[in-house]
Amino acid sequence: MLPIRPCIPASFIPRPFHLPDVKCMFRKTISATTKAEGDIIDLTLDVNMAVRESGIREGLVHLFVLHSTAALTTIEYESGVLADLKRSLSVLAPDDIPYAHDSRWGDGNGRSHVKAALVGPSLTIPIAGGNLMCGTWQQIVLLELDVNAGRVRTIVCTVTGE
Repeated sequence: MLPIRPCIPASFIPRPFHLPDVKCMFRKTISATTKAEGDIIDLTLDVNMAVRESGIREGLVHLFVLHSTAALTTIEYESGVLADLKRSLSVLAPDDIPYAHDSRWGDGNGRSHVKAALVGPSLTIPIAGGNLMCGTWQQIVLLELDVNAGRVRTIVCTVTGE
């Protein structure tokens, strides 16, 4: 009987096949403290450290922020383009229009939820040779979009591969 690791479905295993001893999955959380709406925090170093800690050389890293008023994306972490991103999100979900969420809950962060939904809560990046396959000017960032900012944000970082 062939040894089967849980991360590889049996239907994908050619016969005969020997599975090497590989680490298939590693998970950790990354915390980021924000001060104000519009904060953009570079997570690239933290994600690189998680990939190295995982020992996985070839695979994927998946990031998911556990909050509905924060988002993840990649961007060049440069003041001009960061200002452009903030301005663009303000055009898409302006501060000065009514939001049904605000009427229902009274917390004033309807625009925060809309911006977070437009950008998204997750990101997947390939890993090759134990390194993130990000472009030269591509950093991984957390966007703080809540008007009620000043919180600790939790990002789940899952590294899979071998």
